[in-house]
This record gives sequence, C-alpha cells and structure tokens, in this order.
Amino acid sequence: MHIAVIVPAYNVAAFLPDALRSVLAQTHTAWTMIVVDDGSTDATQSAAATFQDSRIVLIRQANAGVSAARNRGIHHASDSPADALLFLDGDDWLVPDALARLAGTLDAAPWAVAACGRYARVAAGGAIRLSPAPPDGCLLERLLARNLFANGGHLLIRREAIETAGDFRRDLTYGEDWEYWTRLAMLGEFAAVRGRSPLLFVRERAGSAYRVNAADPAAYRPVIEAIHRNPAVASRIGSARLATLKDRADAEIAWTVGRELIRHGSRPDGLRWLVRSLRQAPSLKRLIVAGLSWRQTGPFAPYRTPV
Repeated sequence: MHIAVIVPAYNVAAFLPDALRSVLAQTHTAWTMIVVDDGSTDATQSAAATFQDSRIVLIRQANAGVSAARNRGIHHASDSPADALLFLDGDDWLVPDALARLAGTLDAAPWAVAACGRYARVAAGGAIRLSPAPPDGCLLERLLARNLFANGGHLLIRREAIETAGDFRRDLTYGEDWEYWTRLAMLGEFAAVRGRSPLLFVRERAGSAYRVNAADPAAYRPVIEAIHRNPAVASRIGSARLATLKDRADAEIAWTVGRELIRHGSRPDGLRWLVRSLRQAPSLKRLIVAGLSWRQTGPFAPYRTPV
C-alpha cells in the first residue's frame, strides 16, 4: 500500500522537523510526503527544504487556510500512486510503526473507508495523556454528536473514499476536519488499530487552532450548522433522530468549552458550562470526572503557556 502523507504547514518552523523526521523514520517505506506551506511568514519553507528525500514534495501557496492546504495536497496526490492518504499536522509526529499498523489494519478490512488508531496529547511540560481506544464500525451517529478524532494524523483514509467525499470545506475555519469525517462516515465503516500504544503524538502549543478556539462557544456554530444541515445526513438519519443528536452535540460542546475555560484559568465560567452540559445530557461518568475540576487535575490541568 502506497500512502500519501499530506502535511499542511503554517508558521511551524520550530516543530515541522519533528513531523518530517517521524515520517522518514517509518518502517513502512512506500510513502510520498506532500508538505504544503500555506504562506508562512517564518522559516517553515526553509525547515522543510532541508530534508533531501525524493519522496518529499514541497509546495508553497499564498495563505488560504488549513482546508485549502489539505485540498492542495489531495489534488497533488491524485497524480501519485497513493492508495490511501493521511493528514499529518505540521506540529505533530508519528511513531515509527504508525503507517505500518494503519496500512495493515486497512488491508485487513476491505469494507472500511479508513483505519484509525490511538493518539496521545503532549503538554508543554512533557506530560502525556493517552486517548481512549479508537472507535470503529459505523460512526456516523457518534460523529454527529461529537468529534471522535484529534485530527487526521491517526487516520488512514482510502483514496477512493476521499475522491468521493470531495474537498475539505474552505468556509469552515474551525472544526473543518470534524465536518469532513462525517462525510466519510456516510460512505462506510472505520477499522480500529488494536493495541494500547499511540500512533500519533499531538502537541499542545500556544497559537494552535484548538487552543485558540476550543473555549469559545461561537467557534463551533459554523461547523455544527454545516454538519446538521447537510441534506444527505438528514435523509440518512431522519429529522427526529437528528434533532436528538444535535442536542447531544450541544451538550458535548458545552463540556469542551467548560473544560477549556478552566484550563485557561476561567474557572467560574468553566464550571457554569460543565453544569450546563450535565443538565443537557446527564452522565454519572461525566459527573465524577467533573469533580477533578475543583483541583484542576486530569483533563482540567492548566495550560503551562499562554494562548
């Protein structure tokens, strides 16, 4: 299986070498890496250009956003021998056997549109938080309620599925990947890589889209509308069930907003959002986890660096 690794990169000169080295270190060697420098104003282009490997392609474009950068990579990959694509953010990195494990899982599941594995978040101080087991099967309803993936770095997607799903939406500046996953889930099932070890390390850093937007309720409105007003989704799910899932999505967003506000130091506001979430979707597990917010530990641990 030949894999196209698409790396959108905007002002990540300090981190991009880690991402590129992680692909060069893969035990699965049948890959092409397409780095799309999305109009960076730092040394991102120079950082990418230092890696001399015939499998690496560097494209530079005027700044147009992460969706446009991913789309540029997709279109370039259409002329490659790629059987599947993976979207690796320029500030994250893969473990050496990530592509091998993803490719093996996808090969073993010919009915699946994509394979996914565990990831781990890495805080600025070095603390690592492992994700739950990756989801599998038909994920459409679950994705209508919440985003199940950190980003595209722990997903290997069949080329045919991407050709059918189309491009990432450029009008969405936050959550554009979540909307894309729902379109993929309309096409088929996902297969999960077995094992507890992560495939991807997600760097928590100041200035990232998640750090900037996750605590802002307004940031989620465009993507929620895009997902839940998709006529194909409504036709598949039905209006009554879709309304229920929309309520669940609102509760999930309230939980995320509350958690992130606490992590950013706005504890009173964060607690109000957590309470709102629990009222919308009561959960004993969430109620227990919410207790950690008082000590600001676990998922509520403060960020060590400012936004």
